[in-house]
Amino acid sequence: MERSSTIGYVLILALFAGFWYLNKDAAQEIQDADNNTEQVIDSVGNASSSNTRIETSRISTEDTAIRIATFVEQTTTLSNELLTIDFTSIGGVPKKVNLNEFSRYDSSDLLLFENNQMTLGYSIPLANGTVINTIDKDFAVTNQTDSSIEFTTELAGDAKMKQAYTLSKGSYSVDYKVTFENMNSVVSPNNRYAELKWNAAIQAQEKTLKDERAVTTVYYKYDSDDDVDYLSETSDDDEKLEGGVKWISFKQKFFNQTLIHHDKFEESGTIITSLETEGSDYVKDLTAQIFLPLEENTAVEDMALYYGPNHYPTLKAQDVELQKIVPLGWGVFGWVNKFIVIPIFNWLDNYFSNYGLIILLLTLIIKSALFFPMYKTYKSTAKMRLLKPELDQIKERTGDDMQKAQQEQMKLYKQAGVSPLGGCLPQLVQMPILFAMFRFFPSSIELRQEQLWWAEDLSSYDSIYNLGFEIPFYGDHVSLFTLMMTAVTVLYTYINSQNSGQMVGPMKTVMYLMPIMFLGFFNNYAAALSFYYFLSTCITVIQNYVIRKFVIDEDKLHKQIQESKKKKVKMKKSGLQKRLEDMAKKRGIDPNSGKAKPQAGKGKKKK
Repeated sequence: MERSSTIGYVLILALFAGFWYLNKDAAQEIQDADNNTEQVIDSVGNASSSNTRIETSRISTEDTAIRIATFVEQTTTLSNELLTIDFTSIGGVPKKVNLNEFSRYDSSDLLLFENNQMTLGYSIPLANGTVINTIDKDFAVTNQTDSSIEFTTELAGDAKMKQAYTLSKGSYSVDYKVTFENMNSVVSPNNRYAELKWNAAIQAQEKTLKDERAVTTVYYKYDSDDDVDYLSETSDDDEKLEGGVKWISFKQKFFNQTLIHHDKFEESGTIITSLETEGSDYVKDLTAQIFLPLEENTAVEDMALYYGPNHYPTLKAQDVELQKIVPLGWGVFGWVNKFIVIPIFNWLDNYFSNYGLIILLLTLIIKSALFFPMYKTYKSTAKMRLLKPELDQIKERTGDDMQKAQQEQMKLYKQAGVSPLGGCLPQLVQMPILFAMFRFFPSSIELRQEQLWWAEDLSSYDSIYNLGFEIPFYGDHVSLFTLMMTAVTVLYTYINSQNSGQMVGPMKTVMYLMPIMFLGFFNNYAAALSFYYFLSTCITVIQNYVIRKFVIDEDKLHKQIQESKKKKVKMKKSGLQKRLEDMAKKRGIDPNSGKAKPQAGKGKKKK
C-alpha cells in the first residue's frame, strides 16, 4: 500500500472517531426520545391503525430554546350514512373527507380531500412578538362521543384553544365551534385577532379537467345581502371582502366545501384567492384568509362546515341561501328553473329511475303546457301561407317602391285579420324555458354518471368516436346526441320554410346556418341537454303535423280570410309612421314615393 493512501485512511478513521465522540450525547438523547415515544404508542393502544408516528423531527423556537420534538398523530373518525371524516390531532382539523354515496369518474371513492390537500389553521400574534400557528400544534382529544369530538391544545401561558365538531345523522353539515380561552395575558395588544387560513387543493372528480376548471371558484355571501357573489375568471386572482360575510364556499362542478358562520364574520379584510397551476393534476387552489377578533378574554366562533353535493334541495335545506351557488341562470331564466323545471324534475325523479325517460316526460309536460300559446303561432303561420299569393302580387305590382308595398301589405293584414307578429310573440313564451334548460342540465347533479344508451354520463358530453386531434370550435370527439339534435333541427327548418314560404334570401341562409353553429357549440356540452333539444324539436315537428292535418281546417280558414277582406278597413297611421313621414318631408323626400321633391324654381326658364 502506498504511503499516501495509508495516511488518507488514517485521517478518515480519525474524523469518524472524533465525530462519534462529539455527538454521542446527542445520540443518547435521541435514543431516549425514541424509547419515550414507543412507551406513548403502547399507552394509546399498542400502535393501533388510528395512530401514525410522525418520524420527521420538528424544530420549535418557543422560549428561545431549540428542542427536538417527536409527534404522534392520532386519527379519529366521525361518520354517518353520507359522510366519513377523519380528524387529525396535528392541528385538530379534518384530514380526509369521503362522500359515501358518490364516486369519482373512475369509480374510486369520492374524496373531497385527503392528507395535506386541505389546511385549516389559525395564526395568533402574541404579546412577546412571536406568532403561534395552530396547524403545527398537537391537539389532545378531550371529549368524544359517537357523533362529536373536541380537541384542545395549550397556546401560551394559561391560554388554550378548543375545536369541537358534531356530525348529525343524515347531514352533510358538521357543527364547528372554536373557543379561545384566557387570551388577555398572551395575545398581542396591538393585534388582537386570529387569522384563519383555509386552503384547499381541489381534486378532479369528473371526466374533463378543463370543464371542471371553468366552473370551480370561490363563492361568498354577505349576511345583509340576499344574493351571492363569486370570484370570476375575469377578475384578479384574489379579492378583498368587506365585513359581515355569512359564508365562503369552495365550489367545484358538482361538490363544494363551505365554511358557514352561524352569525357572521364581522371583520373586514377577508381575502379569497383562486389559482390555477399550469400542469397540475389539481383543478385549482382555493384560499380564504379570515380575521377573527380576540377582544374578549374568551372568544367563541360558532360555525359549520358543509361537505357535500351541489344538490339544489339539499343546499336549500341549509337555510343560508347556499343553493344559489348552483348556476340556474339570471332573472326569468332562474325563476323558470326554480319554480317549474326543478319541481317537475324532482317529482318525476320520485317515480322513475331511468333519466332518459324522465327527460322525455319532462319534455312532454313542458310542450303540453306550451301547446295553447303555441297554437296561435301555428294558426298565424297558416294564415300567412294562405296570403302568400296575394303578397307576391303586391310585390310585383309595387316594384321597387318599398313604402307603398309595405302600406298595401299592412292593409291586407288588417283586412284578413292577420298580425305579422302573431307568429313571433308566442315564440317568446318558450324562450325562457329553452334558456333555462341550457343552465339546468349541465349543473344537475342528478344526471351525474347516469347512463343512457351510448352516453356514459348525461352530465357530460357523449362520444361515439375520438378524433385524436382537436378541431377549433368543435372539439376532439363526435357527440351523437348533438348530431341527432342538429339533423332534426335542419329538418324542422326545412319543413317550416316549405309551409310558411316566407324564409327567402339571407334569412333562409341564417336559419340553416344556426343548426350548424349549434353542432360545434353543443358538442362539448352535457349529453342530457342535446337529448332534450332533440326530443323537443321532434315533438314540435309532430305537433305541427297534427295541427295542420287534424286541427286547423285551412279551407275554412281561407273562407274566413276572404269574408274579412270584404269589410271596409280604414288604415290609421301610427305615431311612428307620422314621425318618419315628417322627417322625410324635412329632408325634401316624398314619403309616398321615397323620391326627392323638385325644389321650387328649378327647371323654369328665365324671362
